[in-house]
Amino acid sequence: MTTLFSTNLQLPASFTSDQNYQFEIRAAQIEDVPGLTEILADSFHSQEGLLGWAYPFLKLGIYEDLRNRLRTTTRHHICLIAADCTAKLAMKGSQNSDRLAAIVELSLRSINPFTSDRFLYVSNLAVCRSYRRRGVAQHLLLKCEQIALLWGFQDLYLHVLENNYQAHQLYRKLGYQRHQVDFSWGTWLLGRPRQILLHKNLEVK
Repeated sequence: MTTLFSTNLQLPASFTSDQNYQFEIRAAQIEDVPGLTEILADSFHSQEGLLGWAYPFLKLGIYEDLRNRLRTTTRHHICLIAADCTAKLAMKGSQNSDRLAAIVELSLRSINPFTSDRFLYVSNLAVCRSYRRRGVAQHLLLKCEQIALLWGFQDLYLHVLENNYQAHQLYRKLGYQRHQVDFSWGTWLLGRPRQILLHKNLEVK
């Protein structure tokens, strides 16, 4: 596991989607890595087009990076997953009946490379295609907020592509606001969409 957890984190946590699916949010385990790799690769890379040949190599890189992160104990890093446990609840005692639905990571990062300031950063939020539009991403983000407050942090940051309109809608709903627009050579030379850094202050008002 990535982090030594306090019992105050209240993991695992369960919720029910609008379609009466039963989900459990828990810390990722090493045995989850293959399934989580599939979700991440499918969410962030395409198997079509000119770069389709690179997909297996990109997926292998995701697998190795995720496995290494889960094997490293870091104080302020956690990898959460949402698992569909509907079948498990319907057939008590059944084995391997929960399905991985989504993943998110929370860790300390430097937002500005020219300063030593570090902030809690949400990354690798990805939902399996068959579980999208069921509130899974929202529940994972809300759990990240709870953990951030328990760790003593009042701010969360995350990136989103400027053309990912569904993600923008979710983040606005949860109170995230634009912090800055990141420049990259890929945007300028290749016309790729810009990365927007969003921020949310968690202070209770």
